[in-house]
Amino acid sequence: MTRRNSLASLAVAAAPAANAIERFVRFHQGARVSWGRVDGDHVISLSAAPYLNGRPLGGKKLLKEIKLLAPADPPKVLAVGLNYKSHIGARAVPKEPEIFYKPTTCLIAPGDAIVIPAGAKNVHYEGELVLVMGGGGRNLTVAQARAAIFGVTCGNDVSERDWQSGREKDLQWWRAKGSDTFGPLGPMLVRGAAYDKALLQTRLNGDVVQKQFTSDLLFDCPTIVSYISKYVTLEAGDVIYTGTPGATKKMVPGDSVEVEIEGIGLLRNPIQAA
Repeated sequence: MTRRNSLASLAVAAAPAANAIERFVRFHQGARVSWGRVDGDHVISLSAAPYLNGRPLGGKKLLKEIKLLAPADPPKVLAVGLNYKSHIGARAVPKEPEIFYKPTTCLIAPGDAIVIPAGAKNVHYEGELVLVMGGGGRNLTVAQARAAIFGVTCGNDVSERDWQSGREKDLQWWRAKGSDTFGPLGPMLVRGAAYDKALLQTRLNGDVVQKQFTSDLLFDCPTIVSYISKYVTLEAGDVIYTGTPGATKKMVPGDSVEVEIEGIGLLRNPIQAA
């Protein structure tokens, strides 16, 4: 076995049958966090995360009666900037994916509030397609990278622009992109969906403010994963936000933001002050 292939040694869950789409949720079950596979209006509990080969435990719960959580519990969260031409405008197109980290503590569930921190004056939405890894390793080829993607979900890479690039900008984007609640994710982890050409729309208070197909990504999903793996070992459950299209706008307390991706789901979160 070559070193390249041996480094891609983390197990990838078996791919679903052709044209099969599976949906998974992470949820509260009493004081315990559980995973389940969606079956119509019900959820079948799993022994572990589906990307960790969780198996059915039997029994069903009504989907409408459970509290959904972010559909991943990642070792790390990465994100791509400047990945749609409509977003970068007149700026130069990157030669390679522009990667940054978001802390795992920024992740929140569907319906949870995005909280504008004290001192924040310019908080924007960024609707995005998000990858959840089913395997990983290092130095993945593009083909290996595609196989290592377990599924996808909707995400919002919430960003405080003044802290990111304004007069008050920090050395790094630790609070501009990583403040608590700045990583809405969900509602479901979807496996088998055609995410390479899906319509992404963001709505602010019901008005469409972003609209673009994921086929317009400057760097597609397998290319992003392959590039990251050259430098950082990827693990099952890792989350990767893939970039946002078009212009973004400020959100204020009382607003509601939705990210909807065709065939994947709709993520809705209210905005409130700290």
